Amino acid sequence: MLMARASRSVLPGFTLSLGITLFWLSVIVLIPLSAVFARSAAGGWQAFLAAAVSDRALAAYRLSFGAALIGAAINCVFGLIVAWVLVRYDFPGKRLFGAAIDLPFALPTAVAGIALATLYADTGLIGAQLAKLDLPIAYKPAGVVLALTFIGLPFVVRTLEPVLAEVSQETEEAAMTLGASRLQTISRVILPTLLPALVTGFALAFARGAGEYGSVIFIAGNMPFHSEIAPLLIVTQLEEYDFAGAASIAVVMLLVSFAMLMILNLLQHWQRSRRA
Repeated sequence: MLMARASRSVLPGFTLSLGITLFWLSVIVLIPLSAVFARSAAGGWQAFLAAAVSDRALAAYRLSFGAALIGAAINCVFGLIVAWVLVRYDFPGKRLFGAAIDLPFALPTAVAGIALATLYADTGLIGAQLAKLDLPIAYKPAGVVLALTFIGLPFVVRTLEPVLAEVSQETEEAAMTLGASRLQTISRVILPTLLPALVTGFALAFARGAGEYGSVIFIAGNMPFHSEIAPLLIVTQLEEYDFAGAASIAVVMLLVSFAMLMILNLLQHWQRSRRA
C-alpha cells in the first residue's frame, strides 16, 4: 500500500497526461507546420521545385545555413571561455557581466541589427577601422555571421554553465598531479565531460541562427545571390503574394533544420552511451 502511494504521480494518469500533451503539441506545432506543407503543395510538384530549388533560393540557403554553422562554431569556442570565466572565477561586476550575456534574449532583434550595422558600417566606430584594413563587415556575408554569432552566444553559455559547475576542480588537479599537461587535461578530462552540453548549445545556436531575421536584415545588405538570407526571401515572396513559393522555401528550411538537429541529437546520444 505504501509503495503504491509512493509511485503515484502528482499529475493526472498517463493516458490523460499523454492526451493533453498530444493535443497541445498538435495545436502549437504540428497543425501550423502541416498547414505550411499543405500550402507549399498547392501549386503541384513542379511549382514546388521551381520555388524551393531556384538559383536564388539555393544561394539564400547556403548563406543562412552556412552563416548559422559558422556562428554556432565560433560561439562554441568563445562561449566555452565565457562560461568558464563566469563559473570558475569571482571578480567585481560578475553579476552585471552575466546579465549582459542574456541581452540577445531580451533585446528586440531589430535593435540588435541597427546597433551592429551602426558599429560595423564603413563609417562606424569599428567598421571604419576595419575598412582601412580592407575587411568590410556590414552589408556583406560576414555581417550575417556577426549577427548570428551575437544572437547565438547565450544559448552556448547558459547550456554549459550548469555542467561546468558540476565538474570538480579536484579532477583537473588530479590529472595535473599525474603529469598531464594543460592541453591534455583540457582534451582528455574537461572536454569529454562538456561535449554533450557543448553539442546541445551548438544545436540551439544553429537552430536560432538559421531562422533569424530581424537582427540580420539591417547588416546583411540583402542583395540577391550575395547577402540575402532565406527568411528574407520568404518575406519577399509573401510581399509579391507568392504564398506557395514562400511556403516551399519554408518547407526546405524546416526539413534541413530538423535533419541537422536530429543528427546532432543522435551524436549527443551516442556520446552519452559511450560514456555510460
